[in-house]
Amino acid sequence: MASLQSHLLYQMIRYWRRRHPIGEIGPDSYKGVRKTIERGVKQGRLPPGVYLEPTHAGGVPGEWIHAVGARADKVLLYLHGGGYVAGSPASHRALTAALSREARVRVLALDYRLAPEHPYPAALDDAAAAYAWLLDQGYSARSIAVGGDSAGGGLTAATLVRLRDSGVTLPAAAFMLSPWADLAGTGESVRTRAALDPMLGGDLAAFARYYVGPDGDPRHPLISPIHADMRGLPPILIQVGTREVLHDDATRLAERVRAGQGRVELEVWDDMIHVFQVFPSLLPEARRAIRRIGEFLRAELA
Repeated sequence: MASLQSHLLYQMIRYWRRRHPIGEIGPDSYKGVRKTIERGVKQGRLPPGVYLEPTHAGGVPGEWIHAVGARADKVLLYLHGGGYVAGSPASHRALTAALSREARVRVLALDYRLAPEHPYPAALDDAAAAYAWLLDQGYSARSIAVGGDSAGGGLTAATLVRLRDSGVTLPAAAFMLSPWADLAGTGESVRTRAALDPMLGGDLAAFARYYVGPDGDPRHPLISPIHADMRGLPPILIQVGTREVLHDDATRLAERVRAGQGRVELEVWDDMIHVFQVFPSLLPEARRAIRRIGEFLRAELA
């Protein structure tokens, strides 16, 4: 049963979205989306005992998040969500700080390039470059994990496939929170759960067009990894809520990993909204989910 806090937050977000609608998707609407996400995700001070250091990883800006007790030789490369058009390491600091604390790893939160100024494959190029940079810094692939939420979750899957196909040694593990893995929007939940999901009230098809570009194919396996060959990937943890439009993206992606004989753990959280994990200070479910991710990463990076 969902907590009282989750019910209250659900109603608050629904009310907030009615007061601050994204509006009709047009040529410049991504600017409003960026402002909406930055308003909607608390960016305040880091929790006590968590430190931040700006950096560049293979030419890509980002920031190190390091909680007291985190091991310096274990790294999580984190790819934020935001529909490929918005979001930043700053908008996800509450989550990355909690991940560093629970997984006891340094987090490299990447500020990859955004569409529409930088459509596919810019974000994927940046993620691959950052991973290569970590290897160049002396980190063993066995000491690196990759993770992300929403668009960053889909980007995590695409990055694994890109690295494998390029012959690069893969990281030890990966996790994906509510991954956007089908930019063609063919999942049934995109339609059936739209009224249940206050976090994704915008037009996903329009966000997809921003990222794919006018001449791209949304079914390309490095854009929509539910179409990718998932053989040979590291262990993967996927978390998704039952209230969200990307529910079927997550479940179908897990099926693809299993079809490729990979090891995947799919956790479906009852009554949870899209990327509920970004609210660790508010939701007991978010804290439990992050603890679960920490357990998974500690085991795989041991």
